[in-house]
Parts: sequence; structure tokens; C-alpha cells
Amino acid sequence: MKKSFKDSFAFDRTAFQQLSPEEANRQMEDAQGTTWQERLRYSYYLTARAYGFDPDNPPKMDRTHFEIVKRDG
Repeated sequence: MKKSFKDSFAFDRTAFQQLSPEEANRQMEDAQGTTWQERLRYSYYLTARAYGFDPDNPPKMDRTHFEIVKRDG
């Protein structure tokens, strides 16, 4: 069974705590160890949370707002 997109993240609610400079440096070093693929997945998850859609089942694009027009030339 495929793992749900939401289940692959542990939401860290301590991210917005005031830190000492030493603690902030340690957190920055930990964050720099992630790959670009992981950062992309995190950003997609946060975007889904912000806009209120399920990351496992994203909404379909409404194609009725667009029309195809052939340009002369």
C-alpha cells in the first residue's frame, strides 16, 4: 500500500521559537543537510496546507477558463 503524502511529514511546531544564536546555527546546519528533492516535497506540502487541498489528491485545473485561438501569421 502506498504511503500517504501527509504521513511522510512530521510537522515541527517548534519552528517559530526564539532561539539563541548557537541553537539557530545548529538548526541551520541541520537544514542544509536536506536534498533539493526533500525541500521541494516540503514546499509542496506547505502549499497544499496553505491553500487547503489534499496533497494526495490535488484539485483538477478548470479548463473552461481557457480558449484556443489560432493566430494568423
